[in-house]
Order: sequence, then structure tokens, then C-alpha cells
Amino acid sequence: MANTFKNAHSANVATSYTTIYAASGVTTVILGMSLCNKSSATITASVQMQDAGSAARVMLNDVSIPAGSTLEVLSGQKYILEDTDTIQAKASATNALDVVMGVMEIS
Repeated sequence: MANTFKNAHSANVATSYTTIYAASGVTTVILGMSLCNKSSATITASVQMQDAGSAARVMLNDVSIPAGSTLEVLSGQKYILEDTDTIQAKASATNALDVVMGVMEIS
């Protein structure tokens, strides 16, 4: 089994859920996630895990991020994604939120 460390990211996350990372043929350990508000106003952000076999599970729900701030989430926690699972995010304003994740893929 090989472990591959990767970054997953999405700039200008939409106001509807957008896929940030999709596990494809691998098991993935989420190592960390940063949500950056690039705008000059406070926004809210939500993150969910979508399991291919069931409904989405909300990880963060309408969390407030002040203007020009970065929120580190999942610090110290590890989440496991199986093949075809995804992480999705949305923001309360367009062109305001960037998301960066660190992941380890196990193949």
C-alpha cells in the first residue's frame, strides 16, 4: 500500500455545494482544511461529506468567517473518505471563499 500526500483546493467557492475533493480509487485521510475569506465582509461557510451510499453529512454549518481571515478546521482530527466519497463546501457570497485541504491517499 502506497501513501501519497496531496493538496486539494478550490478558489471562489460557489453559494451552492461545490466539490473540493473526490476520493477516486483510493482511501483518503483528511489531514487538515483551511477556509479563507478573501472578501471585505464577513461571510459564512458550510462543509459536508458526501458518501456515495448515503445522504450528505454536514461537518460545518454556516460558520462565520470575518473579512480577510482564514479559519483552520479539522485541526487534530482525521476523517476517512472511501472510494467515491467527496468533500463539498459552499459560501454565503460568491468569489469570497477559497478552500485548501491536505490529504493522504492510500492506494
